[in-house]
Amino acid sequence: MTALTLSTAGAATLRADALVVGVAKGPKGPVSAAGAEAVDKAFDGKLASVLEALGASGAEGEITKLPAPAGLKVPVVLAVGLGSVPEKDESYDEETLRRAAGAAARALHGTKKAAFALPLDDASAVTAVAEGALLGAYAFTAYQGGETKTAKNADKNAGPKQPLAEVALLGAKPRDKEHKAAAERATVIATEVNIARDLVNTPPNDLTPEAFAAVASAAAKENGVKVQVLDEKALVKGGYGGIMGVGKGSENPPRLVKLTYTHPKAVKTLAFVGKGITYDSGGISLKPAGHNETMKCDMAGAAAVFASVVAAAKLGLQVNVTGWLALAENMPSGSATKPGDVLRMYSGKTVEVLNTDAEGRLVLGDALTKASEDNPDAIVDVATLTGAMVMALGDRTFGVMANDDAFRTSIHEIAEEVGEASWPMPLPQDLRKSMDSPTADIANMGVRMGGGLVAGLFLQEFVGEGITWAHLDIAGPAFHEGAPYGYTPKGGTGSAVRTLVRLAERTATGDLG
Repeated sequence: MTALTLSTAGAATLRADALVVGVAKGPKGPVSAAGAEAVDKAFDGKLASVLEALGASGAEGEITKLPAPAGLKVPVVLAVGLGSVPEKDESYDEETLRRAAGAAARALHGTKKAAFALPLDDASAVTAVAEGALLGAYAFTAYQGGETKTAKNADKNAGPKQPLAEVALLGAKPRDKEHKAAAERATVIATEVNIARDLVNTPPNDLTPEAFAAVASAAAKENGVKVQVLDEKALVKGGYGGIMGVGKGSENPPRLVKLTYTHPKAVKTLAFVGKGITYDSGGISLKPAGHNETMKCDMAGAAAVFASVVAAAKLGLQVNVTGWLALAENMPSGSATKPGDVLRMYSGKTVEVLNTDAEGRLVLGDALTKASEDNPDAIVDVATLTGAMVMALGDRTFGVMANDDAFRTSIHEIAEEVGEASWPMPLPQDLRKSMDSPTADIANMGVRMGGGLVAGLFLQEFVGEGITWAHLDIAGPAFHEGAPYGYTPKGGTGSAVRTLVRLAERTATGDLG
């Protein structure tokens, strides 16, 4: 994990390998942002002119590197675009700062230390820049850089560039309680998001349900979180027909993990439930060619839940948080569930399986029922559930459904607040009839159009009566296949972690009512 320090040193005097400053898009060309004064002075007041001559415009995320002039203790100045100059008396919004810091950190992979002199108007800006830098510095290199036994002239220095090792925030005050707390919170959040990313990026031959459960158990114990793991024998004995029905086609048996963080002064309890399909082949309803390669990411919901519970513990939030990880591997074999089979869920409800590739809702159904038994104040499930949601909202936005409009609105607002794009979606009751089964209580598939909403309606059937519930379908933003941008890397993103943690924070302080 990249180290983070708050520094009162001046931009002209701090020794580092690079100095990051902001540049904005002004009406007549690029203009340097607050924090860049010392650099502008070193350029004889012509920093903006030099950047413009190099083609910089100040557009969001734009990176321009230039040699540092005399008067600075760094060899390189990196200018990152912040977009349009804010209106008078306004500041750059947090997400703009977060993305700019992330873009700069990504551009500095292979660098030991960088000083960030971006606009820091308050503690919120400190959080944003710190988060962005730490998230942007992420790289998954665990499976790269191995030695080649047969190469005679192998380059010992070959291998992936390591992430930026240290970030120093200039303008932040290490003795200011708010600034210090902001930096500490950002470090916790970024650490846990990056752990969720690591899990999503881990190859499925190494991250089986049993291995995931072991990782979660170890981290939980290190952070004072209670853990309970139900193996396949306990799942069969307990009647978890949904989880066992999905997992029984694999040589790697399923698991249900319960993580419990409690605070002695907490008055409310949240339950987070995560879909943890460590690999999804589609089962007997095999996915077509071209749709299997990224299916290691189908456990991103469970990764988000795991990371969020640990973050709540590290932050000492005054709220009880329980995490449920519904872990299984969906594979075709002679023992796999077949289309037409009927499963008896943990709730006692029977489900006709029309498509074994609609497996996430089956494992979540059992976990939602089990989570409801504790009667929490609210349940939020997180899942890479449907391609239909990606069709509706694209690759960067997750859908939010709920059985309570006010709760759905709160989660949407929280997600936007922390920089995670989301959109409130309905649960139209007319779609429920499409899941009627002549054989069982309900089918696991309904009409194709509005498939993401149909999935939400299915999940709602397994939420305890009177319990406030929301469903986050993160199928789009959980795994990024394109070029990195801002603080978002290629591969696992850690989607929904920041939203869940902020929800826990607001619940702890009573901001949700």
